Amino acid sequence: MTASGPLLRWLLSYGAFAVPQAAGPIVFALIALPLTGDPGSGAAIVLAITVAQVIGAVPIARLGRRWNAVGYLRTLVAVRTLALAALAALAAAQAPFPVLIAAAALAGLVNGAAFGYLRSVLNYLVETARLPRALGLAATIGEITFVAAPVAASLLGTIDAVMALVVLSLLGALPALLLPAIPHAEVKAPADGRGSLITPPILLWLACTLANSAVVSSIEIGAVALAMRYDYPPAMGFIFTVALCAASVAGGVWVSVRNRMPSHAMVIGYLALMTTGAALMALHLPVALTIAGALMVGICMSPLSTTYSLRIDELSPPHRKAEIFALARTMNALGIIVTSTTLSLTSLAVTQGVAVALIAVAAGGVFLLGQRK
Repeated sequence: MTASGPLLRWLLSYGAFAVPQAAGPIVFALIALPLTGDPGSGAAIVLAITVAQVIGAVPIARLGRRWNAVGYLRTLVAVRTLALAALAALAAAQAPFPVLIAAAALAGLVNGAAFGYLRSVLNYLVETARLPRALGLAATIGEITFVAAPVAASLLGTIDAVMALVVLSLLGALPALLLPAIPHAEVKAPADGRGSLITPPILLWLACTLANSAVVSSIEIGAVALAMRYDYPPAMGFIFTVALCAASVAGGVWVSVRNRMPSHAMVIGYLALMTTGAALMALHLPVALTIAGALMVGICMSPLSTTYSLRIDELSPPHRKAEIFALARTMNALGIIVTSTTLSLTSLAVTQGVAVALIAVAAGGVFLLGQRK
């Protein structure tokens, strides 16, 4: 597919928008180290951003209803960039760590809503028939960002952690410059106020989003623990995340080439394959089978995330699309919170068991939805 000019700018914006999140765990750890003496303190900054995103996503998205979608998105991106710049300045001044947490929370507060508007803008740039292909490309670009950004953070961070945060934050601000102006990108609410944000079918796809996130994050967050389970050095955890990301890129390419909404049976098949892959990783089988499980999960990531996005899109009222996409982003964040909290309080085995249970329940829910039709 040859992307048109506006679509190409949106795709580049999509990739750039994710840079601070993708690079965050590394760059925040490097910033926290000289202030607290503990690189693990960087996780507190990530947690502050994630929790604030959950709190602010829908309310802040709702505030933008009367604004042009691109204009409001630019405002939210600017707020996030200024908050991250303030975080960098405070770190350089060696401010108390709780003050850094507050600046990080401000960046997170607008992040979910900004993503909601970024996704909603795509509907103005491509016709419905081309959305699967565009979302497949976006998923591929997103995976590339999540592979490249941590590497860039590590390289820049070895020179200066504050500089690394500034550079990566500026990259994250590019959507404000790249996105084309769309004067008609606003939808007025109906006079009778109809258009519920939450319906049972929407709830199902949101629950699937959470389950997907929990499975993927159980691999990404648990990669070091996985390596140590097989008596490998901690640094060898990358073999599981590389398998996951490589398969995900392949899945994104498949979605883009196919350019069709998967049938209900195919969605159940993807969910069953992801459940099987997650189970293989949880059973402590030979490492080759564990890597195979990561590949199975990865190959399903893009087809499933694209499906969830398309289903939610078609079910949501036009004037509330940004809110519903922000809520979907919140579900993704909640999946990460569930995994990270479970791993912190229990063990890798329990965390993986929870992830398997969540995706299995999601698969069952989608199967039952098909039976009712």
